[in-house]
Amino acid sequence: MQSGRDVNNDEDHSASMSASDDANRVGGANDAHPKSGSWGDHAGGGHAARRGWYLRCREGDIAERVVLVGDPGRVELFARHLRSPRTVNTNRAMLAVTGHYGDVPVSVVSFGMGAPVLAVVLEEVVWLGARVVLRAGTAMSVAPGWYGSFIVADAALRYEATSATYVPTAYPAVADHQLVHALCSVLDEHGLPWGRGTIASFDGFYSEMFALHEHAGRERDIARRRNALRALGVAAADMETSALLAIGHYLGVQCGSLCLVTVDGASRLSLDGPEREESERNLVLVSLEALGRCVLLPTRG
Repeated sequence: MQSGRDVNNDEDHSASMSASDDANRVGGANDAHPKSGSWGDHAGGGHAARRGWYLRCREGDIAERVVLVGDPGRVELFARHLRSPRTVNTNRAMLAVTGHYGDVPVSVVSFGMGAPVLAVVLEEVVWLGARVVLRAGTAMSVAPGWYGSFIVADAALRYEATSATYVPTAYPAVADHQLVHALCSVLDEHGLPWGRGTIASFDGFYSEMFALHEHAGRERDIARRRNALRALGVAAADMETSALLAIGHYLGVQCGSLCLVTVDGASRLSLDGPEREESERNLVLVSLEALGRCVLLPTRG
C-alpha cells in the first residue's frame, strides 16, 4: 500500500489556483467574448454562432474531445501537455482551455464539485460541439485493494439526484465502450495500477461518503453503506460519474470516467506527497492519450 495521511476534507484536495491565475499561465482569457446576452444561437455577420450561458465561449472554442475536471488547478496540469493552449472561459471559475495533444484538438474544463454543476458544464460543452467527454478526477475506495490505483468506470450506480431530472431511475449509467477500451489499453501499456469497475455516485460527501466527525451515528451509517456497496461489487465512490454517464448517453455523446483512487474509505488514508503528484501526472497523460485514440462514433440523428 502506498503511504498516506488521515484526511479531514473531501477526496479531491489538490491545491486549486484561482481562475484568473490559470488564465495568465495558459493563455489569454476570454475578455473579448461578450459577458451578457441570451442563451442559444446568435447572429453575427450573417452566421448563427452558438454560445454557452455559463461558459462564455462560442461554437468553435470547445473541441470535439473534452476532459472534465473538478479542480481548476488540474486544468493547468493538462495545459502543460497541450500545444498552443488558449483559455476560452474563466467565468464562474469554470476554467476552460483548448489546445492540441499531438494533432488532436482537446478542451479541458473545470466544474468544481458535484453532479449539478457537472451537468451544467456537460450540457454546454455538448451544445458547443463536444462529442466525447471524459471525467478525469478522483474517487474514494469502497472495496479493498483500490487505494492508489486507477479505476476505469464500466458503469455507475445513480445515488445522486441530478441525473433523475433528465432520465428515469431505471435508465442505465454505462460508459462508452470505445473510450473504456482506449483507457484500458493506455493504462496497461504504461504498466500503471488499474482496474475496471463500478462506481457509486452520491450528492452528500460528508453525509453519505465520509464522516468528518462523529455526528448522530453518521460514521456507523456510512460504514453500513460501504459494506452494502461492497456486497454489490462496487469498487469506489465519487460525486459525479453516474450523472456524466447517464446524462451524456441521453444527450447522445460518448462519455467515460477515469478516477485516481486517492482516499481509502475504511482507513481514511489519503494519497499525498510525491506519489500523489506522480499519479496526477499519469492521470493527465493517460486521459489525453486515450482521448486521442478514441474513435468518434456517428452522432445520433
